[in-house]
Amino acid sequence: MTKRVLITGVTGQDGSYLAEYLLEQGYEVLGMVRRTSTINFERIQDIQDKICIVQGDLLDNVSLIDIIREHRPAEVYNLAAQSFVPTSFKQPVLTGEFTALGVTRMLEAIRIVDPEIRFYQASSSEMFGKVVEVPQTEKTSFHPRSPYGVAKVYGHWITVNYRESYNLFAVSGILFNHESSRRGLEFSTHKVTYHAAKIALGLADKLPLGNLDAQRDWGWAPDYVRAMHLMLQQDKPEDYVIATGRTHSIRRLCEVAFGCVDLDWERYVYVNPADLRPADVDLLIGDATKARTKLGWEPTVSFEQMIERMVQADMASLKKMHHL
Repeated sequence: MTKRVLITGVTGQDGSYLAEYLLEQGYEVLGMVRRTSTINFERIQDIQDKICIVQGDLLDNVSLIDIIREHRPAEVYNLAAQSFVPTSFKQPVLTGEFTALGVTRMLEAIRIVDPEIRFYQASSSEMFGKVVEVPQTEKTSFHPRSPYGVAKVYGHWITVNYRESYNLFAVSGILFNHESSRRGLEFSTHKVTYHAAKIALGLADKLPLGNLDAQRDWGWAPDYVRAMHLMLQQDKPEDYVIATGRTHSIRRLCEVAFGCVDLDWERYVYVNPADLRPADVDLLIGDATKARTKLGWEPTVSFEQMIERMVQADMASLKKMHHL
């Protein structure tokens, strides 16, 4: 029997890479999308004819029950969320509905229809926020600094609660920042690589950014979806931190990205007060010892390699777009 999986957020960065990876592993992949007048299938266009698109919404528990009842997936990966931190300050209630209560609705659907289904919840390093220890592990306490981080803490703990209350195979992957050329342009990493490419091609001359001193533990997104799959193949459901254990500042990100196109970033980057957050996270760095030990997981792409790949991809797409 071919194993069937359901991925929410399949049109996002992680969803698209996970769908590709699971197809390679021989799975039948269902991708859940919300009904909107325009759905962006760009990230999954190469595999769209190989996966089954189903319509559902994390705000509508009946749609989730219907999908699970009709398709009976063996595994569910919940990657859908309102995941852009600055937007969570402007739309905190909507962020809570999707990113917190949406998890509960999916867990309820699984509990009602088939408690044997294995469930993966996309937790986030943003839950650590104002960190109490460096590096952060599975045992580090949470102090989120944004409505997004708060909503992710709820999603994380409700997953633990359903695991303990109903004996579900439900796990959370506490993933630190992970990037690729499929990352939305609103995220700082892609914003920087894209603008470095634009400036190198003479299509822009400035890049406004927020806090240049913020430090993050950045990894390569395809490495991280591999870890999600590994978590659901274990004998026992447990939560795992997925990270590289190395941290870099936004300054360093700019230096590497602009260096890829032989430019001095300081000539083009400036701090825009409007891009500063009401409350920010200064230093996130993860300790993935448990994932290395129990899952055999290791990152394969370095920070510098990742940024170089992103700049090259942006250069290629911009040249194509502008016929350069």
